[in-house]
Amino acid sequence: MSGTMPSAHGAPVLTATIRQTPEDFRVDEIDAFEASGNGEHLLLTIEKSGMNTAFVARLLAQWAGVDARSVGYAGLKDRHALTTQRFTVQLPGREAPDIAALEALGAGAHQSLRVRAQARHARKLPRGALAGNRFVLTLRDVAGDAAAIDARLQTIATRGVPNAFGEQRFGHDGGNVDKALRMFAAPRRRIDREQRAMLLSAARSALFNRVLAARVEAGDWDTGLDGEVWMLDGSRSVFGPEPASPELAGRVTAQDIHPTAPLWGRGALRSTGAAHAREIAALEDAQSLALRAGLEAAGLKQERRATRLRSGDLQWQRPAPDCLQLAFSLPAGCYATAVLAELGDIGNAAVRRQPQDPPTGG
Repeated sequence: MSGTMPSAHGAPVLTATIRQTPEDFRVDEIDAFEASGNGEHLLLTIEKSGMNTAFVARLLAQWAGVDARSVGYAGLKDRHALTTQRFTVQLPGREAPDIAALEALGAGAHQSLRVRAQARHARKLPRGALAGNRFVLTLRDVAGDAAAIDARLQTIATRGVPNAFGEQRFGHDGGNVDKALRMFAAPRRRIDREQRAMLLSAARSALFNRVLAARVEAGDWDTGLDGEVWMLDGSRSVFGPEPASPELAGRVTAQDIHPTAPLWGRGALRSTGAAHAREIAALEDAQSLALRAGLEAAGLKQERRATRLRSGDLQWQRPAPDCLQLAFSLPAGCYATAVLAELGDIGNAAVRRQPQDPPTGG
């Protein structure tokens, strides 16, 4: 159901491999705020490799002797990467345990953990409390015409890419969508809260990707349609639909606003006209209808997500003839794989070495 997103910018221009080492996939959170300097939470900036975010959260709870619910983090990061992100640990009236003990707890043959900064903070770090992520990705075994690759990267920098949810959102072999359908079919079956949230997210993301794929195939993912609901760039604020105008067209071209597609839930679609028709037509198959019904029964409300993703400050260099290094930033909740997909066939060396992690992302 998650499917393969059609290319927005043409045929592949390269083949390559990524994640031959964790350092090939570097992700650093862009902080949304400064530490308050006091309070009952310890705010830690942690650089990690060889472990995903949920695993680090459990280590922090073990290290601090607290319940796992006392640990907060803004975003999920993969195991097969070198990542930096912030966590909070609630320690009311207590001094922090020895940081060296935490680093020793996270040390292993194929993993590492380093605390880069610490400060007191007033609140638990909630999900989504980051400005975005900065990526430095190294592609190896690159094969393709250098001029064509440069041209494609320039197109990506200028036009952006379809804002698809990455494959990690859907679990191993896309299995989270089927799990979500089974959960919807047995609503009285007890399920862990975190697992339930993950499956609801996968179902919603799959429906969004299906609408997005239809818009990419039609060529209107970055231009808009009659009855479009728009999202302000750098914001989650939406407006519309409203009549077409030269001013609106200019804002779309300047990427000040972006078309949107639904994150499914209860309530009427906000889109009208051609945009509404495109969304409904993409989601009329039996599986989509089941996912729609399940999300509505779960109580989620209709929301919107931009169909176009801008990659901020995209830069690239070639450390070696068969190596390409990309650097760019993305808003929170967006996927670097959406950028890579517009280049060509990029194999994941980490997945070939061992089973895929549970789904993680932005």
